[in-house]
Amino acid sequence: MKLYGFFRSGSSHRLRIALNLKGLPYELVPVDLRTEQHLGADYKALNPQGLVPALEHEGRVLIQSPAIIEWLEERYPEPPLLPADADARAQVRALAAIVGCDIHPVNNRRILQTLRQQFGADEAAIERWCASWIDAGFGAYETLLAQDKARGRYSFGDAPTLADAYLIPQVESARRFKVDLAPYPLIRAVDEACGRLDAFRRAAPAAQPDAD
Repeated sequence: MKLYGFFRSGSSHRLRIALNLKGLPYELVPVDLRTEQHLGADYKALNPQGLVPALEHEGRVLIQSPAIIEWLEERYPEPPLLPADADARAQVRALAAIVGCDIHPVNNRRILQTLRQQFGADEAAIERWCASWIDAGFGAYETLLAQDKARGRYSFGDAPTLADAYLIPQVESARRFKVDLAPYPLIRAVDEACGRLDAFRRAAPAAQPDAD
């Protein structure tokens, strides 16, 4: 497998976590978003959308991290990233969607670049923008964690799931944009639990070969 990604990309980060949790080896191919390598002809021939990550496997290129992670779950079901029970699977998917659908898309690089370049936003405004969406999503995520009386160390149960693969990169992003995480003790506890696992440590942005 070849994973095309950028060390600081949240969607690349979540896919690295998923691959590591599955115990799947991969070759990392850095795509530098800062130099707009992702918009060049070579990369767009691989992924016409010009986004990261992309996963190349046996001559096929998979795009969009939610689709890739679902493919991994179907192709390599052990260890599972989703619980067996249908209701529990819906709960885990909902937690992941808070990040993947409602926080990350409005805080990713191309949105922030548009705010900077077309609307004149300075870095203080960018931080306020990111914080507003992170706080909205994390507030709901924290409440759902508190309501789950059977929850263990992670977002669901006592083993990492799809939800954690989405949450931890967003916590990393929140710290980068100076979001106050004090109001979210349960999220911070999940982050600490995941941080003890090699799969998460190896996936961290700072651990990637293309990191600054």
